[in-house]
Amino acid sequence: MRQQGHEVLLLQNHLPIRSPDPELIAKAQELDSLLLSLNGDFADIVTYPPANYRGIVAIQLHDHPEIIPALMAELGRFLAEHSDPDYYRGKLFLVLRQT
Repeated sequence: MRQQGHEVLLLQNHLPIRSPDPELIAKAQELDSLLLSLNGDFADIVTYPPANYRGIVAIQLHDHPEIIPALMAELGRFLAEHSDPDYYRGKLFLVLRQT
């Protein structure tokens, strides 16, 4: 993502690694950042209503980490095509592995 010119903040640089999900999403909000996560919990719109957040991208690989490089390249292209931060505000994006 950085190679494509996107600013990337790692939450592990701002919070302990095993921080609870509510703390993670709160920190993303504090940093005014779109949250990209491999944690499927953030796809739960009851617990994390998209309208309350800057934007959530929930990546669901279903135990296929080998696709991460290709997925990140495609996601980077999508982000470049939709560069206005307001495009993501209040939305949940699900990224699923195609079979």
